[in-house]
Amino acid sequence: MPQKEYDIHETSSHLTKSIRYTVYVGKLGNKEIDFIGDRNGTKIYVQVCLTLLYENTIAREFGNLKDIEDNYPKYVITFNDPMIGDNHGGILQRNLIDFLMMDI
Repeated sequence: MPQKEYDIHETSSHLTKSIRYTVYVGKLGNKEIDFIGDRNGTKIYVQVCLTLLYENTIAREFGNLKDIEDNYPKYVITFNDPMIGDNHGGILQRNLIDFLMMDI
């Protein structure tokens, strides 16, 4: 049976749209923010990665969000990690399923 490859960013973009946000890719200097969701002027910032098993991944995903100076919610969404911690300097880490169950 043929297997289909999934692009996690494409998949998560569709999921972000399903929670009623207009979705953009963001740029902050030389850093990329995977998704900026906007709903009637209220924003959320979302970084998406497969796993947070490696220190360099943690530094990259959380570091990009830490440089944003406004107070809108910031999330790092993972596909296969259990909760590694609720709050990292104001940035929330969530498993994809948990994120989709949130009322945001």
